[in-house]
Amino acid sequence: MIIQFNTSGNVNGKEKLTAPFVTLIADELHRFSEYITRIEAHLTDEDGHKNGGNDKRCVLEARLEGRQPIAVDGRADTYQQAVDAAIDKLKASLTTIVDKMTDHHKA
Repeated sequence: MIIQFNTSGNVNGKEKLTAPFVTLIADELHRFSEYITRIEAHLTDEDGHKNGGNDKRCVLEARLEGRQPIAVDGRADTYQQAVDAAIDKLKASLTTIVDKMTDHHKA
């Protein structure tokens, strides 16, 4: 499972910020690794240098073997919360898809 992390130009400290998130995403989605070929993560600060609430956004796109990509997003006041929210949504979607795939193979 390859994880590609992208940030918008207004995200400060990209390297220090993204490295722990790559590890977190890999750990949290490990149980789906046999189905996922690649995950693309996009981290943005929606209002840039302004101090607005709920302005951090994380989009996770999972590419599954032989299926259409799945994209989810999380928005929050911090990057950590946005990444956590996106991971939770992606795990829920992947659980549904993988359960259907495995049930289909059992039938």
